[in-house]
Amino acid sequence: MAQVLEFKLPDLGEGLTEAEIVRWLVAVGDVVAIDQPVVEVETAKAMVEVPCPYGGVVTARFGEEGTELPVGAPLLTVAVGASAAAGAAAAPAPETAGTASGASSSADSAVSSEYSGNVLVGYGTAGPAARRRRIRPQAPAVVNPTPNATAGPTPTARATAVAVPGPEGPVPVISPLVRKLARDRGLDLREVRGSGPEGLILRADVERALTAREAPAAPAAASVAAAGERIPLRGLRGAVADKLSRSRTEIPDATCWVDADATELMAARTAMNAAGGPKISLLALLARICAHALARFPELNATVDTATREIVRLPSVHLGFAAQTPRGLVVPVVRDAGTRTAESLTEEFARLTESARQGTLTPADLTGGTFTLNNYGVFGVDGSTPIINHPEAAMLGVGRIIPKPWVHQGELAVRQVVQLSFTFDHRVCDGGTAGGFLRYVADCVEQPAVLLRTV
Repeated sequence: MAQVLEFKLPDLGEGLTEAEIVRWLVAVGDVVAIDQPVVEVETAKAMVEVPCPYGGVVTARFGEEGTELPVGAPLLTVAVGASAAAGAAAAPAPETAGTASGASSSADSAVSSEYSGNVLVGYGTAGPAARRRRIRPQAPAVVNPTPNATAGPTPTARATAVAVPGPEGPVPVISPLVRKLARDRGLDLREVRGSGPEGLILRADVERALTAREAPAAPAAASVAAAGERIPLRGLRGAVADKLSRSRTEIPDATCWVDADATELMAARTAMNAAGGPKISLLALLARICAHALARFPELNATVDTATREIVRLPSVHLGFAAQTPRGLVVPVVRDAGTRTAESLTEEFARLTESARQGTLTPADLTGGTFTLNNYGVFGVDGSTPIINHPEAAMLGVGRIIPKPWVHQGELAVRQVVQLSFTFDHRVCDGGTAGGFLRYVADCVEQPAVLLRTV
């Protein structure tokens, strides 16, 4: 006899209490394998796929796409056991991409074990590739359907491009950012003709469709603009707003800054890259300088425990860096930055930056930082007063490096000058420590030879 089990939205880690349903990966009647991803959700930190610990037949789904659910709310129900296996075997399903076995054997494996026993935190679980197949029976057996559940058309098997039903067949959409843009603006992707390979829908296609749709309504849009536009503070934007507000409310911060001659640092990087081997990024060199400075001034690699009224000095440097993405500003974290070489830092910065642009950063990639490096020079500005990334104690800001008149060796010369801004929590140290840290960083920027010998 089949047993209907309820799968609830799991704890996604790092204090996240809710998530928005972006896309269902299964429909009512689908046969799912243990630990198969069943829904894509967006938290305040990342887009993640949530796997189900049960194997069987989906009997109900809870929540439409775009619905925000709290942790612990029901996601779906799955019928497991002999009856579910019999119903699934009654109608064979086609093989999915990368699966050599037949649908009937896949269905048997999907329901042969009822529960994985894995704990779903963050990404959830990750079983072997062979167990993450998606099987779609042609005539699935629905066991004990739940009245309030939502049902939708059975989606196609998962592939590199997500299939969105179109007027003449499935239309591939790869980027979650493209899907989110269309969803936020109320655009049906079935109405969009993709200009990419094999009809792939690109961001430019969605933007053209939005422009064409909104052009006739220009007068109405003008009246709405005159009345004001309300944008909900939710998702990533809401998380950023909450964190910055908390930082300003709780942390008595202060900022100091200094101009530094970065000519020698730029020349050293050029020489290192000309020698062959992996290229070294400027951000990696600045990260090395920060790590050395924090070793000299450990008071700043810390956090304040307000409950116990204690300053907690942290043993390792986990370096966050600000990255602007289509979803907004995020701060990925490089683990153990103090023990990495310049080459390792360059690789990790590149990996995390690409993940940020693709919207594939995990909650683990975005949490646990102890100090933040903010290179706002990429926006073409010289200086800023950074807001500390709560619950950290300090942030170094780096402006653009540009030629400026500078007194060098007693003579006026044109040098590559950068402004360094340093914001710190005045509870963890006084101005002398903060000034010493910033001066050491500036000295390393101006005379990197000694530091670079350890890189």
